[in-house]
Amino acid sequence: MDFSTLFNAPFLGQPAWLWLSFLALVAALLAFDLGVLHRKQREIPVSESLLLSAGYIAMGLAYGVWIWRHLGADPAADYFTGYLVEKSLSMDNVFVIAMIFSYLAIPRAYQHRVLFWGILGVIVMRAIMIGVGAALVSQFSWVLYLFGAFLLLTGVKMLFTSSEPADLSSNRLLQWLRRRLRVTDGLHGDRFFAKQADSAGQLRRYATPLFLALVMIETADLIFAVDSVPAIFVITQDPFIVYTSNIFAVLGLRALYFALSAMIDRFHYLKYALALVLVFIGSKIFLVNIVGKFPAWVSLSVTIGLIAGGVVVSWIKTRKTAVPPAEAA
Repeated sequence: MDFSTLFNAPFLGQPAWLWLSFLALVAALLAFDLGVLHRKQREIPVSESLLLSAGYIAMGLAYGVWIWRHLGADPAADYFTGYLVEKSLSMDNVFVIAMIFSYLAIPRAYQHRVLFWGILGVIVMRAIMIGVGAALVSQFSWVLYLFGAFLLLTGVKMLFTSSEPADLSSNRLLQWLRRRLRVTDGLHGDRFFAKQADSAGQLRRYATPLFLALVMIETADLIFAVDSVPAIFVITQDPFIVYTSNIFAVLGLRALYFALSAMIDRFHYLKYALALVLVFIGSKIFLVNIVGKFPAWVSLSVTIGLIAGGVVVSWIKTRKTAVPPAEAA
């Protein structure tokens, strides 16, 4: 088999070259981020965070335009809908990440290193989850109804429950890690592991709080993916659209973290908008037999309208109690 045949061979519904080109693009972006922009560990200011995030968002939107030109308008609309849903659902993840960094006393100068390696974990974990989800949906179409019911229940729960900060001191995963691993009392620069003498004077390898933060953040990503991956599968069953929209949304949000974490309280009412988005997406699968399939542009329009409304209401309601980003940071 020659290379042209191999590159054009179908893989999860799309030619292999589409997957390879996307992974090459992501690898190039990450290499530029770590190898050029952030070769040295330093605190990332809010202004740089906003610029970097704007660059990632521009790349994500440009990729959606590329999908529109090469795959069609409906796949592009599904991509943009999935992109918005994933980015919005990940807002709560920013709060959790900030809480983990605060509890483990990780300085802002080392946080980018944790987030960067966390992205690599997200790329692998989302690929596994989406691959499994695609296999289930292709073999058992009724799985979509389970996804829809799950999204409906999650949306209703978000509407009627308050978000209270978790107490990480009683977190079972953190307690398990501290029991199973030798953990240093403090940081050792930007290293995840360090060698130091134990009580008997023997030199052993210890995990640092930086490694604990990485594990906690990867676990939080996995938990949040349980909501976002089914949501996008209800929008589209094309694994390529699901995966690319997920990854671009996560890349942009991680870049925005340093600015967003300083003003996360200003997005309080976005939670209710996201709850309505989940209810809308979850109900679509049950309404197909009644009103027919929703056009892709309708799903995109409703998603944009709800999220934009949540952002506007949040900024209006919280403008009197807002803390300047520089002061909050």
